[in-house]
Amino acid sequence: MKALIHVTLKPDVLDPQGKAIRNACASLGYEAVADVRQGKLFEIRLEAPDEAQARALLTELCEKLIANPVIEEYEIVRVDP
Repeated sequence: MKALIHVTLKPDVLDPQGKAIRNACASLGYEAVADVRQGKLFEIRLEAPDEAQARALLTELCEKLIANPVIEEYEIVRVDP
C-alpha cells in the first residue's frame, strides 16, 4: 500500500518560513498571496491486509514518530492499495 500524510504546524504556532515566503511573494509583485503556511508531505509504502489496518498503523506512526504533537497536526490524505 502507498499512503500520503500531510503534516502542518498548528494554527497558533508561528511559521517564520511561511512568513518569509509570503513576504517574498509580495516583493515579487504577487500581492494576491495573503498567507503561507509551510508543511511536509510524507509518502509511505507499507504492507497491511486492508485499509483500516493501514490507517491504524499510520496513525500510530504519526503520533509517535512523524508529527510533533506539541506543534504539529497531521492528516492521512490517502491510502492506496
